[in-house]
Amino acid sequence: MDSAMTAVVRASGAFGGILYVLPPGENAVWQVLVTGVPQEMAAPWRRVGLKDPMPVADAVREHRLVWAGGREEMAREYPRLALVLPYDFGLAAAPLVSGTAVRGGLVLLWPANHPSRLSAGEQEVIRAGCRRLGDSLQRALDRGEPLPPPDRPRTLPPAAPRTPSPAEATALSAFVDRLPGGSCALDLEGRLTFVTPGAAELLGVDRSLLVGALPWEALPWMDVPHVEDRYRAALVSRSPQAFTVLRPPGTWLSFELYPDATGLSVRITRTSPEADAPPSGSVQTSGPSRATVLYHLMHLASTLTEAVSVQDVVQQTADQLMPALGAQAMVVMAPADGRLKIVGQRGYHPQLLRRFDGTPLTSALPGVDVMATGVPGFWTTFEELHAAYPAMRHEDGMAAWALLPLIASGRPIGSLLLSYRRPHVFPPGERAALTSLAGLVGQALDRARLYDAKHHLAHRLQSALLPHTLPEVPGLNVAARYLPAARGLGIGGDFYDVIRLDAHTAGVTIGDVQGHNVDAAALMGQVRTAVHANATVGAPPDDVLARTNRLLTDLDPGLFTSCAYVHLDLATHRACVALAGHPPPLLRHADGQVQPLHVPPGLLLGIERDARYPALEFPLPPGSVLALYTDGLVEAPGVDLDDAIAALAGLLEHGDPGDLDAMADTLIRHAPTPGDDIALVLVGPPAGTAGHSRGHSIVFPGKKDDRRSTRAGSGGEDPS
Repeated sequence: MDSAMTAVVRASGAFGGILYVLPPGENAVWQVLVTGVPQEMAAPWRRVGLKDPMPVADAVREHRLVWAGGREEMAREYPRLALVLPYDFGLAAAPLVSGTAVRGGLVLLWPANHPSRLSAGEQEVIRAGCRRLGDSLQRALDRGEPLPPPDRPRTLPPAAPRTPSPAEATALSAFVDRLPGGSCALDLEGRLTFVTPGAAELLGVDRSLLVGALPWEALPWMDVPHVEDRYRAALVSRSPQAFTVLRPPGTWLSFELYPDATGLSVRITRTSPEADAPPSGSVQTSGPSRATVLYHLMHLASTLTEAVSVQDVVQQTADQLMPALGAQAMVVMAPADGRLKIVGQRGYHPQLLRRFDGTPLTSALPGVDVMATGVPGFWTTFEELHAAYPAMRHEDGMAAWALLPLIASGRPIGSLLLSYRRPHVFPPGERAALTSLAGLVGQALDRARLYDAKHHLAHRLQSALLPHTLPEVPGLNVAARYLPAARGLGIGGDFYDVIRLDAHTAGVTIGDVQGHNVDAAALMGQVRTAVHANATVGAPPDDVLARTNRLLTDLDPGLFTSCAYVHLDLATHRACVALAGHPPPLLRHADGQVQPLHVPPGLLLGIERDARYPALEFPLPPGSVLALYTDGLVEAPGVDLDDAIAALAGLLEHGDPGDLDAMADTLIRHAPTPGDDIALVLVGPPAGTAGHSRGHSIVFPGKKDDRRSTRAGSGGEDPS
């Protein structure tokens, strides 16, 4: 694996890369190898969900090579990534494929001077390298070696530079010492590996205290965002960078950074604030403790804007904060009815947290106190934690803890626990940064709780308005399905109903109210009720729609509705249908032929009070199937509607009319990704004298096969 990774990076001309694995059954890829860049820089993307707006996610999900060449293209295609790494560089991402199975993804990085497009040779090198890496992962699976997410990805060391002879080393040392100013070298992680006496003098620190340290840690006056930003820019763009900074009390120093595959060479000279310096050359000696804190803030802020539900917030927070801050566990807590509620967690055994879930808010617990006071707590040892809370026991095996208030609108709405397995010190700068990060989480959590409350209310409303069961209609097979839209609140105005009128007649209706909100769901209930009421008094289809239309225009809800109503006479095996701006029903004949019913169109309900709705009468013999559906089943961007209806007719033709449930499932399964609601009703007299079967399902978003079903036994003999 290491040699294959090294080979593809070298052959492609990239300066670094990140290897991801896709564990079987997972919906995210995980970093396993990093080369050419510091792990800290790659930490925000240690885990990437397959639906995340990231290049490696697109490459793995869509089985294609992704390329972003330069800052402008990156900002346009992947704004979240460009926000965290606002530098010029090229990036390619490709899936790791073995046979037809995708086993992971590969990200490669090129310097700023790379052409705006990958050459054909580079593309072939990437694809060949990905095949080798994919086969390597497949062989590991074949040997029974699992691909679990690693605790920490490995870093491949850079190629060792040429070792000079003793004479060359002496001459090189003398050459460097003769240069004016000072020189030093940093490795790819940013640690000083070499410092000349002149550099130590300019920095004002003994060389022994510098080698092995990060400059912004060894030199407090360099602990400013601009310094580390230029270091990151040099590493990512592989282009020289420069900045000036003030060494207190009054010495201005100029730094020039020259990167390569093994690290950075730095030239240091005295300068003045008037010298040619970057725009922020007048860098202050106070500010955030680390530039990376600013990147984490921006990255978390950008990801949390996409979080909708409370669980989205918990997942995004865990994905972004834990790797970036080096924490091994996280718990989000909130008050609920006077008790402590565990909203979400990662890294802890659920049984451990179950003891605290539901604890009264009067308990002496750190999470409760932080919610009450809004003051964060930091404990670097369990002894410190136990001294503050004597009732606490050391059960989680962690060595340090940070408990942060989640603030929204100036008040604590919860608390966030971050736990560390190894000893961890929280200096003042890090404490301030953690508190700021928790503030972003608190605001997102507050929005998400409001969304969840609206979502729950809307679904209860919609569930109450849709039929829970369908009536027993002798001599009629029925199957119905409903699938909400995969956007917004996940609710809408699609509806359906089957109405038993007497022993030999029934009505079937389906419709679609404009919109995807509570108003649409409420109007849907009114329309369904109006259709039901007008049908039960024996009105024919044209009158049912005309009367419902007059009611809607009188109510003036500001929304329009499409609707279809069919009257079924099961004794004569005939039917009559009228449409109000609705897609044409499909009739599958007993011989399998399918045709759309070309009903003269009527206006949408709610537009014109005196609109008329022509009806069409047609035979519905035993063995035939009538399909009523809403436009979500056929409409998709870039697809001609007639072609989509023809494709639906083809699926209906090959279905089994004796099993309408299976036929309905097939039609729903081949529907476009639901950007709109989908409602479907299949009805038909059974062939021969076999009993009828009925099925009715409502599938909610985010829950596979979450269905409420009812089935009935024999429905009597065929009235023919």
